[in-house]
Amino acid sequence: MGKANPLLRTLPHFLTWPTLRFRTICSGRLGFAGTKSVETFKEEFEIGSRIITLETGKIARFANGAVVLGMEETKVLSTVTSAKGDSLRDFLPLTVDYQEKQFAQGVIPTTYMRREGAPKERELLCGRIIDRPIRPLFPPGFYHEVQVMASVLSSDGKQDPDVLAANATSAALMLSDIPWGGPIGMIRIGRIFGQFIVNPTMDELSLSDLNLVYACTKDKTLMIDVQSREISEKDLEAGLRLAHPEAVKYIEPQIRFAAKVGKSKKEYKLSMMSDKTLEKVRKLAEAPIEAVFTDPTYGKFERGEALDNITHDVKRVLEEEGDEESLKVLPKAVDTVRKKIVRKRIVAEGFRLDGRQLDEVRPLYCEAGYLSILHGSALFSRGETQVLCTVTLGAPTDAQRLDSLVGPPTKRFMLHYSFPPFCINEVGKRAGLNRREVGHGTLAEKALLAVLPPENDFPYTVRVNSEVMASDGSTSMATVCGGSMALMDAGIPVREHVAGVSVGLVTELDPSTGEIGDYRILTDILGLEDHLGDIDFKIAGTRKGVTAIQLDMKPSGIPLDIICECLEPAHKARLQILDHMEQEINAPRNKNDSTSPRLATLKYSNDALRRLIGPMGALKKKMEEETGARMSVGDGTLTIVAKNQSVMDKVLEKVDFIVGREIEVGGMYKGFVSSIKEYGAFVEFNGGQQGLLHISELSHEPVSRVSDVVSVGQQLSVMCIGQDVHGNIKLSLKAALPRSGGLETNDVVEGSVTSAKETANIWAPVWNVSTTQEQQNSASELPVGKHEVDEAKKPTSQIPVILIRSAAECDEEEKSTSLNLSSEGSPIVNVVQPDRKSKSRGSQNVIDSSPKSKSRRTQDVTDSRCSHSGPFPYTNAKKSKVTMQKESNSDFQRPSGDEEEAKDKASVTAKDLKLGTEVTAKVYQIRAHGLVLDLGGGVRGMYRFEEDSKRDFKIGDKMQVVCSSFSSKGIPVLTTVDDE
Repeated sequence: MGKANPLLRTLPHFLTWPTLRFRTICSGRLGFAGTKSVETFKEEFEIGSRIITLETGKIARFANGAVVLGMEETKVLSTVTSAKGDSLRDFLPLTVDYQEKQFAQGVIPTTYMRREGAPKERELLCGRIIDRPIRPLFPPGFYHEVQVMASVLSSDGKQDPDVLAANATSAALMLSDIPWGGPIGMIRIGRIFGQFIVNPTMDELSLSDLNLVYACTKDKTLMIDVQSREISEKDLEAGLRLAHPEAVKYIEPQIRFAAKVGKSKKEYKLSMMSDKTLEKVRKLAEAPIEAVFTDPTYGKFERGEALDNITHDVKRVLEEEGDEESLKVLPKAVDTVRKKIVRKRIVAEGFRLDGRQLDEVRPLYCEAGYLSILHGSALFSRGETQVLCTVTLGAPTDAQRLDSLVGPPTKRFMLHYSFPPFCINEVGKRAGLNRREVGHGTLAEKALLAVLPPENDFPYTVRVNSEVMASDGSTSMATVCGGSMALMDAGIPVREHVAGVSVGLVTELDPSTGEIGDYRILTDILGLEDHLGDIDFKIAGTRKGVTAIQLDMKPSGIPLDIICECLEPAHKARLQILDHMEQEINAPRNKNDSTSPRLATLKYSNDALRRLIGPMGALKKKMEEETGARMSVGDGTLTIVAKNQSVMDKVLEKVDFIVGREIEVGGMYKGFVSSIKEYGAFVEFNGGQQGLLHISELSHEPVSRVSDVVSVGQQLSVMCIGQDVHGNIKLSLKAALPRSGGLETNDVVEGSVTSAKETANIWAPVWNVSTTQEQQNSASELPVGKHEVDEAKKPTSQIPVILIRSAAECDEEEKSTSLNLSSEGSPIVNVVQPDRKSKSRGSQNVIDSSPKSKSRRTQDVTDSRCSHSGPFPYTNAKKSKVTMQKESNSDFQRPSGDEEEAKDKASVTAKDLKLGTEVTAKVYQIRAHGLVLDLGGGVRGMYRFEEDSKRDFKIGDKMQVVCSSFSSKGIPVLTTVDDE
């Protein structure tokens, strides 16, 4: 010690206490006595061009089996444990828990407690993905409690961890001492542009039309889960045959891994039934059970009651004999006897419990619109299985937010499946999420998702709720059928119907080899056939192909050839079911009533939306409480959901009052006269905006002073007729007033006041095809409001004002014979689309009366609108002032430079003309419906023929005419002195 480092002599005494198990300090290194180095084992292999690693020994060392499986930067830990002691159950209590914690992607949870709560739907679904293939491989009679816990340690977002967790669980079971007949391999297959992809990334899955999850042993299929976009059965079979050898690649590395570090399997007590007990119960129960199963008149509950009576009779005999051993396993023994009888009768004779043929579908009943007040509803029955499906539409912000490690952040289509106890005549308790309900609902959701319109065309949130009213097998497939009809009843533009059917299988094993000797495929299985059969193969799709599949089985695997053989009878049954559904409803519903729900989308500037929301959203909340509507705000978008039209009118009125709305040419507005000038009046309207009411637009009669017609503070209903070159809004009062003769100057129908209800993209109701298309097929609108828009979109609501403004347009009118003239002459032909209640007459007039001088661009817009189909147009009619001005100039363009010059001169000279001024004019041109008159100096005006008036004019004839009015461009409109 004399040569030791002198610093060590000053070491505190407590650090040398032997109780701390310090070893001798050598060379300045500290170490603990008895420390055992951690021994880690790894296995590395490649599947689908990606390196996969299996690791054990570093973490979770106390678990019966623990494996970390990694693919690139995604790592999943799976542990398995088993309860000790003897089991007193007659079933396998297997629990699989899958968990995704936010630390795996470097995020703190957004919950109030900042920690993960109850399992989310995705976690339950991933737990089912793991459970379904491993459960059949536990040995018969092994009823000890087993728990599997899979946790995502890290995620790079590229791979879905569910498949990795299933393979990690298989490896952990192989390393444990729990008896299990694995290993298994699970693989995911995608398809992009017809090419299959092994282990696709999440980005690749977003482009794929197939998401196939396949699990198997070395030579048999265990589980299939498919979501696809109408893939054909032939292509699906090709995908399955590719998936099997790829999944098998996981098996050999697990066997090598278990050989290196696996435990020897522990001897457990198996709860097996003695042959003596089974034979005794068979002799007592076989004959009465067979009598029940051969009588097709029994319903589900009558059959169940008769079988219960047989069990009670057997129990009574065993009690008299004092056979306690047989009494303990009596229910399972009777069930075994039932199973053998049913399976033997199906395989040997081809007869089923209810007397149907093997490929026969139960009687069907379909009813769409069962609850008319709802957005959509349908009742679907197949045999004694009955499901009620309802559809509720919501705003885009109603979409479900998902906090998963991978996949999209929100979900706009939701299907919630509910299995209440009364549907099987039982007493039960409703509490929390049920794994079975979540799994069945997700399967139906996948099936219907394939036919929904894309989000750009249909941005609204949809919730389908399925309530099982009676259950006798295949309620999830009945949900698919009922949900498809309910979506059409709601008017949602689904491409076509989706139907689903469940296929079963009954096999007969060869006693010598244990392999399948004979088998029968059953179409549309009953609940009891599901229980006593081998598989439940649920297949949903359209006429074009499959959209979703879920395969579960009870034996330890079925050959893939038999599984593929089940696709054809499922396809035939699906077509039969689709025929019945299409007879009930074959297209999105057209309904229009006061109780129908309404959806509206309005475009506003973000400043306007901020005014609408108010501080801390107080104003928006107040409007929602007062009206009962729901409002959601996006970037420049306001979406309103109302229960009916009256609620929608109320909330739109409040919105108009607060932020105004985009102004349309031809739109009717209420306002107050704010000031009067010599040349007209300024009107304040639409939330504080100003418009000019020119003196020429005050009345159909000549007006000398503005104050003779209007006064400051007076409330007026005016029409927007355009804007001038400076961007000022031009209004007209006479367009909304009747003529002195009692006739109106235009086709404005009472109640056709344009408001936000018209300018918005209103789905009123959401299923109203004809009304919406009528609005689309009208001429283009020109909004001139101050609200900001990102770009001009194709209009949905159009209310134009079509004018005969110049000689050039008169020239074009002669070529177009579609112009309808009223019996009372008027210099302006105003054709305005009526509101929704006036049906399509106004829209038809607009189309028929459109002048052919309209620019090519405007015509193209009209053509594109007319070609649109579907009940849900999702376009918006908002354009900027600049856009309106350009279109306005384009619409009124002349083909001739001389005529353009004449127009300019006329516009200038017309300012000097006064109403009532007499002029001697020459006939410059003769048209079908009027004359172009030369007033001298290159100034020209318009004269329109009246009924029974003189029409035999010649070019150069002189006429004494008087100026009766001016067009909106200042062109003088003339009548003969005699006419005056």
